[in-house]
Amino acid sequence: MIRRRNVFSWAGLAMLLVALNSRVALAQEPNSLPIAQPTTNSSFPWFITWALAAGCLTLLVPAGMALVAGGMNRPKNSAHMFAMSLMIVPLAGCAIFLYGFALGWGNLAGGLAPPGWSTALGSELNQLNRGIGFGSEASAPDTSIFGLFGATGFALTGLYTPGVLALFFLMSAFLMVAATIPTGAMAERWAWRSFVLYGFWVIVPLALFANWVWGGGWLAQMGKNWNLGHGAVDFAGSGVIHAMGAIIGLAGTICIGSRLGKFVNRRPRAMPGHNIPYVVVGTLILLFAWFGMTAGATLAGTDLQLSSVFVNTLLGGIGGAVGAMFYLLATVKKPDPTLMCNGLVAGLVSISGACAFVSPWAALVIGVVGGVLIIISVLFWDKVGVDDPVGAVSMHGVAGLWGVISVGLFANGKFGAGWNGVAREVFSKSGADGVRGLFYGDASQLTAQLIEAGVLIVFGFLVAYGCFKLSALITPLRVSRDAELQGLDGSEMGTLAYPDFVLKSGILDA
Repeated sequence: MIRRRNVFSWAGLAMLLVALNSRVALAQEPNSLPIAQPTTNSSFPWFITWALAAGCLTLLVPAGMALVAGGMNRPKNSAHMFAMSLMIVPLAGCAIFLYGFALGWGNLAGGLAPPGWSTALGSELNQLNRGIGFGSEASAPDTSIFGLFGATGFALTGLYTPGVLALFFLMSAFLMVAATIPTGAMAERWAWRSFVLYGFWVIVPLALFANWVWGGGWLAQMGKNWNLGHGAVDFAGSGVIHAMGAIIGLAGTICIGSRLGKFVNRRPRAMPGHNIPYVVVGTLILLFAWFGMTAGATLAGTDLQLSSVFVNTLLGGIGGAVGAMFYLLATVKKPDPTLMCNGLVAGLVSISGACAFVSPWAALVIGVVGGVLIIISVLFWDKVGVDDPVGAVSMHGVAGLWGVISVGLFANGKFGAGWNGVAREVFSKSGADGVRGLFYGDASQLTAQLIEAGVLIVFGFLVAYGCFKLSALITPLRVSRDAELQGLDGSEMGTLAYPDFVLKSGILDA
């Protein structure tokens, strides 16, 4: 067994080796680096500007999540929860830079892009391929059919074009959002050292699945190869980002176990959060920042259909909040503010995958269903003994899977595999039509979406479960009983979020 005190020495050595490898690679390049010139596509500058701006907006999502998760934790664990929300961004960011972007987007050979992405990106990647050969891929024998993962661009070595760097920035923000999700599901008992290890390995399953759907991988090409619609379509990440992050969180909650006192005689006990205003403000921040993910996923600030994505995103969030409120009024007679907030987020998650392909009325319906599902899901996980303090598995997992499936139901065919034609012939069985769901005549698109959902659940859970178990051999996954009773602020962080409250109350369960 690896000695626990040496784990960070090993991690430091690994990062040093990667850095030295990058220096060697750079040293082998000519003194005059082959910087590809921007494409002549007139929309290209707007692609760069829009991708960078959307990435900045997306980076507000972890801030909103921090307030939501922090407010739904007990005060004795607040500093720990907020510290995880802070550090997952730089930890995951290091992993994305070192290997995540290469695994996820290192096989975009020929400038292929997933459904809905801009031709500006395709032009840029085509030029990049001609210049420095970006697009080599390690995969099954026929790389044009079974794309498994990218093999170019580790530590961004050799990649100097503006388009690729803009894509890296935006996709980094997306993956950071996904990496944040399990921190809420595993809150109030997760050991800090184990969390740090998680920050470096979590990008592996996230990037691999992103490659299969967004990086031109095998799920995206099911339309071409298996005659299933346009292949897996997940415009802004209902599955790639949210459901995958939640499945990883579910595996973590099962591995780490429930909080002390959560279940008494197998019956769930309420452990309410300490600050509902935090939750409400955090949710409103998420509503604002969400447009960075959905509208940013177009990678085309000049596309006039951008307004459709904005409107559908808004309607999805509205539907989620309203659906959750009315379901609560119909069942428990009182509208719980935290569950209404969860409903709004669930609506945003639900519409993310379909926002570019559905009509406004369908966006509202998708959001309403997501808002109702979140309430049912929270009660279900409590009933089966899964302790998720924030409801992350329900908000992002159940709603995310519904969002993936909803594309296969409500996509109306008005928007093709790329609004302006990109990759249409590559990913579509017919090479001409837009993305159509079951209700608009294409049952095969629903089949593709169901396959995406199934692969997501099985692959994400198995890989995450194995990684959590492996990391537990290196350093404990969970804090000690005494530390959990005392509160993680003092035992893990050495800083109390509310020192006056804790010292005066003396309540261990506070």
